[in-house]
Amino acid sequence: MRRRRFISGLVGAGAGLGLASASGGTAWAAPAVAEPHDWQAVPAPEATPAAQLIDVAAAGPDLAWAVGEEGLDGATRGTPLALVWDGAAWTRTGLGHLGLTGSLWAVAGASDGSAWAVGGAATSAARLLAWDGQTWQDTDFPGRGTAGTSLTGVTTGPKGHVWFSGRNSDGSVLLHGHRGRWTWLPPLPSGATATPSGLCRTRCGDVWVYGSELVARWDGDTWTELPAPGGIRATVTGLLPVADDDIWLTGYAYGVGGPPGKPPGVTLLHGDGSTWTDVAKPFGVGSLTGIVADEQGRPDRISGWDFWDQTRAHYLRWDGAAWVSERGPASTTPVLLSSLARVPGSGGGYWAVGTTSSSPYPPAQIRIER
Repeated sequence: MRRRRFISGLVGAGAGLGLASASGGTAWAAPAVAEPHDWQAVPAPEATPAAQLIDVAAAGPDLAWAVGEEGLDGATRGTPLALVWDGAAWTRTGLGHLGLTGSLWAVAGASDGSAWAVGGAATSAARLLAWDGQTWQDTDFPGRGTAGTSLTGVTTGPKGHVWFSGRNSDGSVLLHGHRGRWTWLPPLPSGATATPSGLCRTRCGDVWVYGSELVARWDGDTWTELPAPGGIRATVTGLLPVADDDIWLTGYAYGVGGPPGKPPGVTLLHGDGSTWTDVAKPFGVGSLTGIVADEQGRPDRISGWDFWDQTRAHYLRWDGAAWVSERGPASTTPVLLSSLARVPGSGGGYWAVGTTSSSPYPPAQIRIER
């Protein structure tokens, strides 16, 4: 029988919760069931149309960050947009001192209030930003400004550890930082040339990089590569490893050809470490844009955009056996969410961010729900 290594927490910390040990044994005492959530729209600062928030992260109920782009008009790139939550309201964070163009497309924060963001534009070098408690500051890293170096995502760990997905000229796909020291980790053994679209860190400390052409786990010493999910014109937006053989993947794919404006199809896959299986979902046209776990690392919620009902976010909630529909508040504009984050600490909750248009044109404004 396959040895099932749970990665939702340390065995000692979870012994009283009915968790499985690293060498197998009793699994959860009862199936995880996400309780229904009453989603509400949250006031957001006005931004230059067209504006979108691309990612969100929270350190606790009184501190969160959201990043994106404003002034985007079709093929004309805008300027980065950054917001901070102080427990009462979202406010803009000035970025003019950085001289950036394009987007900030990923952000992550830690319980100590530190945070990191990455961004740039298609025609410029990747930028890495650190939060100083008031605003964002530029940070140097190995390979910055060199051809073949990119950063696509970020996640944090305890004691100041931080990881970034991307690629450097040597083929590495994971950059590790700790207290000002930066190291590109070894390339994937297969020599895969794809750049991951993002990454996530499990509670046991493994770091996963993912994309439509690769899924791989770094355990601190070695890489383990899984079959790529594939798909035609596919994008992977999130990965939730519950165990080494229990992995959820979200995204969307446009498939072959189609008329201009053709919407994508929803991607929701479940992996056992060897194969990916398509999972039944409440809607099939649109996209799934993020997935989060509960406090024990079990499946919880997914954010999505339903092409056939665009004036409400279409979340998916895990009911213990399947993903079921959960709707956001009705809006007078389209609601297209791009990221979902769980809020740690007392009271928990979620942040979901995005925009009010399915196309990047004015008068689109940012959208925030909790």
